[in-house]
Amino acid sequence: MTSAERLGRLRENLAAVEARIDAACAAAGRPRDEVTLVVVTKTYPASDTRLLASLGVTDVAENRDQDAAPKAEECGDLPLSWHFVGQLQTNKVRSVLRYADRVHSVDRHKLVDALSAEVVKSGRADLGCLIQVGLESETPEGAHRGGAAPSEVEALAEAVAAAPGLRLDGVMAVAPLVGPYAGDARRAFDRLAEIASRVRESHPAATMVSAGMSGDLEEAIAAGATHVRIGTAVLGARPTLR
Repeated sequence: MTSAERLGRLRENLAAVEARIDAACAAAGRPRDEVTLVVVTKTYPASDTRLLASLGVTDVAENRDQDAAPKAEECGDLPLSWHFVGQLQTNKVRSVLRYADRVHSVDRHKLVDALSAEVVKSGRADLGCLIQVGLESETPEGAHRGGAAPSEVEALAEAVAAAPGLRLDGVMAVAPLVGPYAGDARRAFDRLAEIASRVRESHPAATMVSAGMSGDLEEAIAAGATHVRIGTAVLGARPTLR
């Protein structure tokens, strides 16, 4: 596929996703500007990121530092906000902080400490942090999956808010595959909205709710999501990971 053909495909896909977001906002009685589209560019080349930027995309997300770091460097001249949405190991913190404006996957105190120390050491701007909520963790079978258990969220939010160099922006979740919310994205995102509301009681500026992907963005927006993370619906079926 030529660059022009790829640009045309991305333009069509992006328009279709924007139409879905418009319709979901209208159905929920929400202004369209309350929802930010974050395009998940994982597994796709930097050339696609450039094309997306030319189409007006301002927010992109990656989930593996080994792919994201070189891509972000190659696209360093573009006016993009980079979101890190994958599970983050502490040994990758230094690299991720070279490009990420926000980390959506803060799920444990050890990671809070590592992020804070590296931000302070590097002297970079404050890092936006979202607490990743593992909604499946409300059941025993989900206890070891990604994300903090709902019962742990408020303490973790307090830790982020108190950590030098970190800014508590809100919460993030993925519709779970196990547990009481499996197969019911709307109920899952309603639960996330409850948790987000509790966090905002103590931290009014933590207004971000990152939820919803290609298959369930409508349910997420209906439940109050402020940021939807869309990959496949914009970029197409993912190449096989190396």
